Amino acid sequence: MSAHLPPDHTSVPKQKIGVLLLNLGTPDGTDYWNVRRYLREFLSDPRVIETNKLLWWPILNLVILSFRPQKSGHAYAQIWDREKNESPLRVITRDQAENLAQRLGGEDIVVDFAMRYGNPSTESVLKRMQAEGCQKILLVPLYPQYSATTTATANDKAFDALKTMRWQPAVRTAPAYFEDPKYIETLANSIRDGVEALPFEPDVVITSYHGMPVEYLKKGDPYHCQCYKTTRLVREYLGWPKEKLMVTFQSRFGPTEWLQPYTDKTLEALPGKGLKKVAILAPAFSADCIETLEEIAMGGKETFMHAGGEEFAYIPCLNASPSGMDMIEAMVRRELMGWL
Repeated sequence: MSAHLPPDHTSVPKQKIGVLLLNLGTPDGTDYWNVRRYLREFLSDPRVIETNKLLWWPILNLVILSFRPQKSGHAYAQIWDREKNESPLRVITRDQAENLAQRLGGEDIVVDFAMRYGNPSTESVLKRMQAEGCQKILLVPLYPQYSATTTATANDKAFDALKTMRWQPAVRTAPAYFEDPKYIETLANSIRDGVEALPFEPDVVITSYHGMPVEYLKKGDPYHCQCYKTTRLVREYLGWPKEKLMVTFQSRFGPTEWLQPYTDKTLEALPGKGLKKVAILAPAFSADCIETLEEIAMGGKETFMHAGGEEFAYIPCLNASPSGMDMIEAMVRRELMGWL
């Protein structure tokens, strides 16, 4: 292409294909202002909080952001990667992007990652990829189950960035993969391997999904159904009885009713039912983060043991494990068909 351009023409980079892994986000530090900045962006997203803005603005800015950053900052401090001075979510998502880049190989493919909230921002990475010559970009929201609060808002942010580009790349968005056979196989094997490695036999294994207000379900969000289908397919793959693998929902926020059963209430009740040995995992997350490492692995264990539990184990997310990356690679190659 460059050979046919006049001598004074702006240089045109070689055409490339981009793959952009999208995840939720993280503050840049555990201090008050970094956490406040992150929470403000997150809780100002109308996809996440659908309350009328006139009602929500004073609640968010005058109440929640006055005290929540200290509490969240303390929680982040419990799991912060001190060596890299980053949250585990950013460290792991970067590892996933770098691993995928090695697997796809070639100078004609650019693989990167971005966060819906915080850094690296979706806009900055998309613009960098476009400047590097990516004229075709696959957006890969790393959420197995679709929700407007996760997949949709991640794509929204990318589309907002595209609006500002004079030379837009062609864009594809990867669909949710909650029932993808490769994902089900990988998740099921990680559960089986995790359980077999334990020094005890769990009475029950809990798949704890991030919660959402019941109102969102009533408005048509498919997340609830997809969570249950993921667990059902995993249970069928493993050949386990229905009572061995259960579904709960965590991370509720505010006074409204959220999807039930609640993870914390379930952990409180199980010992009283004679189920005192538990293993738990969080299939809605592609990478371990504050909701898995602090809320579940730490807080969930404390809740369960305080209620009379005897054994508790957290099974990590797929993260950048070889099997987890096999799954991501297979999904990305499928969605790139016709481009590669």
